[in-house]
Amino acid sequence: MTHTPALLVIDMQNTTVAMAHRAGETVAAIAGLSERARAAGVPVVTIRQGDAGMVPGTEGWHVVPELAPREGETVVDKTAPDSFLGTDLGAVLEGLGVTEVIVTGFATEVCVDTTARQALSRGYDLVVVADGHTTSLRGEADTDLVPADASIAQCNAIYRTIGWPGRRIRVRAAADVDFTAPEGAGGLTPA
Repeated sequence: MTHTPALLVIDMQNTTVAMAHRAGETVAAIAGLSERARAAGVPVVTIRQGDAGMVPGTEGWHVVPELAPREGETVVDKTAPDSFLGTDLGAVLEGLGVTEVIVTGFATEVCVDTTARQALSRGYDLVVVADGHTTSLRGEADTDLVPADASIAQCNAIYRTIGWPGRRIRVRAAADVDFTAPEGAGGLTPA
């Protein structure tokens, strides 16, 4: 089977980025990775959340300018943390012949994690971009939430150690993502 990656940019919208931990760094990492993907001919799929807090068409709903989809690129609109649920993402990836998804975006422990796990369950290999996902800022009132840095680190650690039968799972910094077929792509190897 041919190795065919796609880059997923999840919920990097004005409203979410405004409340994101290390927003500037995350946007920059994803923007650089997106440019490299485009240069390599790898599809960039932008996923947008629409709900009561991000009403489609409003300023808050729009993707931040640095990550705005280019003309002709796929945009998937969703209403749940799972980017596959009730959307055409699966059909889009299948139509592109994608075998591996490279996951970035907001929020680490919700939409990013849910979409990553669904991708694995749907038969895709996975790359989690260690510095390409983020979560919300944590205030003093958020005592029941894990600190943002710890949440991001935990997600990366889980995907470095999680096993999924028949799937290749890797965690890479944006600068280290390689769009070519990994060595031994036919079998499962450690992150």
